[in-house]
Amino acid sequence: MSGKAMDKRKFKVPHTYVILFSVIIVMALLTYVIPAGEFDRVKDEATGRTVVDPVSFHSVDQNPTKFFDLFKSVPNGMKAASGIVFFIFIVGGSFQIITGTGAVEAGIGKIAVGLKGKEKIMIPIFIGLFAVGGGTFGMAEEVIVFVPIGIALARALGYDAITGTAMITLGAAVGFTSGFMNPFTVGVAQGISELPLFSGIGFRLVILGVMFIITTWYVIRYANKVKGDPTKSIVRSLEIEEKDKVIDLSNIPKMEKRHHLVLLTIVVGFGFIIYGVFELGWYITEIGSTFLAMGIIGGFLGKLGPSRIAQEFVVGAKSIVFGALVVGIARGILVVMQDGLIIDSIINGLASGIKTLPKSIAVIGMYIVQIIINFFIPSGSGQAAATMPIMAPLADVIEVNRQVAVTAYQFGDGFTNSIIPTSASLMAVLSIAKISYEKWVKFLWPLMLIWIGTGAAFLIIANATNYGPF
Repeated sequence: MSGKAMDKRKFKVPHTYVILFSVIIVMALLTYVIPAGEFDRVKDEATGRTVVDPVSFHSVDQNPTKFFDLFKSVPNGMKAASGIVFFIFIVGGSFQIITGTGAVEAGIGKIAVGLKGKEKIMIPIFIGLFAVGGGTFGMAEEVIVFVPIGIALARALGYDAITGTAMITLGAAVGFTSGFMNPFTVGVAQGISELPLFSGIGFRLVILGVMFIITTWYVIRYANKVKGDPTKSIVRSLEIEEKDKVIDLSNIPKMEKRHHLVLLTIVVGFGFIIYGVFELGWYITEIGSTFLAMGIIGGFLGKLGPSRIAQEFVVGAKSIVFGALVVGIARGILVVMQDGLIIDSIINGLASGIKTLPKSIAVIGMYIVQIIINFFIPSGSGQAAATMPIMAPLADVIEVNRQVAVTAYQFGDGFTNSIIPTSASLMAVLSIAKISYEKWVKFLWPLMLIWIGTGAAFLIIANATNYGPF
């Protein structure tokens, strides 16, 4: 058979938009198959949170997705995700302003020279730092602003965009999933389950350590392969396109006073973001506003001038249109399920199935159910509010500790956020990094299987050791 004929028969991964719209179609079809149902929502007086009443599930009139509604789901999804979509545009445009001053190139070049010959320590340092952020204040969308810097530094040291993205986002994912002091996942889930806040932290710190080692090994292994042979980069075509943006360590721009002022603006800006998230409850709007201020102030300090600042902003925003729109299209999947009234039906059906399992297997059943639900409800606190009022009493019925049920939730919620297309933060990161979704999946799926398997092992240990207090 000729090589030409073989090329024609070779499977080609569909465009990212095709994949996402195909999922929307599947979910729309399921609104005709899955009976519509809802749980009543009640306000928890102790915490002030709105949670589901676990015994209130009831059938409602079917509301299947009509043909035209299928197409309306995309603009409705973009509307629902507008905060994140515009956040991506603002971050991309603002970072381009800062990049245009030359300060990032000069600063990263200086750091890269200092790490020359010690490149490997950069990866565990970044993973460790962001793991602490993920484990303490639930860093997820917040990592978006750090991705361009991580990529620039990785490329300067001979790696690629995936290495730079992974050492930041996977670091945050490790901390977020281990959840040793994550108020948005473990904190919410323990509150609903009436467990002492952050109880069982010792076991979660062990989880953090193991996940850190596994993830660091995986990223370093890939990074070394790329450094040894750049053609083995999964995003080789992207690296060729971006080769002009790679910092040449043999010709680093001299650090001028204006560069120092721009970098100081970045540091102060990130300081405000961290303070705002911790102390003031900041989210996307406030973080995006801070980044816009950083870009404009940094542009003036870098002597760009008003018109040049505006031009750079447009260039940066324009370069990530593809990824920003992906976030809106992905949200269309959730819009279809919400409008079709099948999300609660799916949760109820999966939870009911767990009751029939033996105790030793039921824990893994809970884990699998949470993984499945995470595709539909990729919000950590949202998933806790929807599932833990069901899972906590279910744990009592099957004689499994509630702390173990919380652990099943945190694993089920955390791991797959790094790979599911309905995760807005993942899609935002990939858009900033200019990495296609299918390329990211190609890189990540082996680690994802390792993560999920490790989570199952920890759950078995937790159940066997009566992980509590109850």
